[in-house]
Amino acid sequence: MHIIGLIAEYNPFHNGHLYQINKIKEKYPDSILIGVVSSSFTQRGDVSILDKWTKTQIALDNGIDIVVELPYVYATQSSDIFANGAVTILNKLGIDTLVFGTESDNIDTIASIAELQLNNQEYDNLVKKYLKEGLNYPTATNKAVMKLSGIKIDTPNDLLALSYIKEVKKLNKDINIINIKRTNSYHSFSVEDNIASATAIRNKNLNNENISKLIPYSPKLLQNISINSFYPYLKYKIISTNNNINKYQTVEEGIENRIIKSISISNNYEELIKNIKTKRYTYNKISRMLLHILNDFTKEEALNINIDYIRVLGFNLNGQKYLNNIKKKIDIPLLTGYKKNISKILDIELRVTKIYSLVAVDISKKEYDKKPIIKK
Repeated sequence: MHIIGLIAEYNPFHNGHLYQINKIKEKYPDSILIGVVSSSFTQRGDVSILDKWTKTQIALDNGIDIVVELPYVYATQSSDIFANGAVTILNKLGIDTLVFGTESDNIDTIASIAELQLNNQEYDNLVKKYLKEGLNYPTATNKAVMKLSGIKIDTPNDLLALSYIKEVKKLNKDINIINIKRTNSYHSFSVEDNIASATAIRNKNLNNENISKLIPYSPKLLQNISINSFYPYLKYKIISTNNNINKYQTVEEGIENRIIKSISISNNYEELIKNIKTKRYTYNKISRMLLHILNDFTKEEALNINIDYIRVLGFNLNGQKYLNNIKKKIDIPLLTGYKKNISKILDIELRVTKIYSLVAVDISKKEYDKKPIIKK
C-alpha cells in the first residue's frame, strides 16, 4: 500500500483536481491519499472562497482519505517556505510518494534544477549579483538558472514543483516524486472539457456566471467574495498603525513608504497593489505583504517557526485506520481541534480565522469546538 501526499489550496476544488485524484487512484488503487490543504488564505495572497471545513468535506467526498491543515504561516509565504511546511507535515505522516501538478511534462528537468540550486555557491553568487542590480527574487533566480543550465522555469506550478523537490532532497528520504501534467494554464480563463483553472472559476463566481459544470459539487457552497472584500479593514490597519508597518512580515525597508503613500490614493486592493508595484517587487510578493499586514503577522512571529503540531481536519474510515496505526510514531502532537498554549503557529491560525470570518462565512467558533469531519 502506498501512502501518497498531495499539496493543495483548493481555491476552489474543481474538476482538474478530481482528474488528478482519479489519475492517482488509477495508478495506485490501494493507496492512502493525504491532502495538506491551505485554509483561509493562499500562497499568492488571496482569500479562499471555500472555508476550510467545506473544503475538507469536498475533498473527502472526492477521494482524499485524510485532510490536514497547512498553517497560515506557511500557506501564505514564498514557494520555498510554503513547500517546507507542506512537505514536512507529509513526511511526518509517513508518505512514500508525493504527487503534484506541473505545466511541463519533464519532471527530470525540474529535478536537475533543484539539484543545481542546492548547495551551489556559483548559483548563490549569481542570485545575489542580480538582486543588487535591482531584479526581483523570482527573476534573479530564473536568470541564474538560465545562465548555468540554459533552462527556463517560470510557470507557477513548475516553480512550486521545484520547491517541493528541493524539500524532499533536503529530507534525504526515499520519497517517490510523481508529476501530473495540468490540462490547462494556471491563469487561463478558457474552459476545455469542463475543466477550467481556479482563477477562471473564481472570476466567473464573482460575476455570478454559471460554473456548475466546472466543479463536482453545488456552486452554492462557494462564497461570493474576493480579497478586495477585505480592503476597508486593510486600509484601516495601514492608516492606524502610525507608519510602523515595517514590523510586518516581508515589509522591507523603503517599501513601507510606498504602501503608506498609495493607500490614500487607491480605491481598492487591486489599485493599491498596482500603485505599490515596482521592478523589484512582484505582484504576488506585494499581495502577500498586504495580507500579512491585514492579519497582523509580524516579522517577530515569523522568526524560528517550525512544524510543531499537525491539525487533522477530516478523514474517511481508511484514513482513520491509518492515523490510528501511525499516531504513536509521530513526534509532534496530532490535533483534532484548537488547544491553547500548544503552539504560537496555532494561535496565529485562530487570529487569522477570526479575521477571515469578518467577511467570509463565520467559522471562528468552529476553531474551538469543531472536530474532524468523518466520512463514513
